[in-house]
Amino acid sequence: MVKQKLICQGAEARIILAEKTIIKDRIKKSYRIPELDKKIRISRTKLEKKLLKKASKVINCPSIIESKEEDPMKIKMQYLKGKKLSEHLENLSPKEQKEVCKKIGEAIAKLHDSSIIHGDLTTSNMILVDKKVYFIDFGLGFISARYEDKAVDLHLLKQALEAKHFKKWETLFKAVLKGYSKSKTFKQVLQRLKIVEKRGRYKSKT
Repeated sequence: MVKQKLICQGAEARIILAEKTIIKDRIKKSYRIPELDKKIRISRTKLEKKLLKKASKVINCPSIIESKEEDPMKIKMQYLKGKKLSEHLENLSPKEQKEVCKKIGEAIAKLHDSSIIHGDLTTSNMILVDKKVYFIDFGLGFISARYEDKAVDLHLLKQALEAKHFKKWETLFKAVLKGYSKSKTFKQVLQRLKIVEKRGRYKSKT
């Protein structure tokens, strides 16, 4: 019998470590009609699998482990033995921090050029493994080529850096944008990002 250990539980799912694999198990929502809840959890799990498979072709992210006895509400994937970037970024030298953030920007560019929106870009959803940045948790992700969606993705990361790494967030985000400049739609997304930020500032004043 494989030993299982709960390593994290969020609003949407439980993350279980089972030897050298990770199992993401979507949580039942008691406020939803059972039939609807099951349908939603299955469709979201299916979409996340699709996104992971597509993303793995262009960036570093956990590979899915296929099995014959598959639960439609669970994802079995590779266990990444590394450090959560949110907890480790500030332990790096200023030069290493910039290098890592540039790599993050380059990875986001590749995702966006493949029409993948992560939906929850934070350093908590990035694992550092041997100087490589791996993106995890595509649970809020979706497929879109819209500049607006790409800009919101970047805006979320900017807010996350400001909240978690407030002393250096501006320098870090500049490094992210330097890496993201490799995107085919960099100029258009950057223009849209300015609009998204203005909209955010307007809302905070009202």
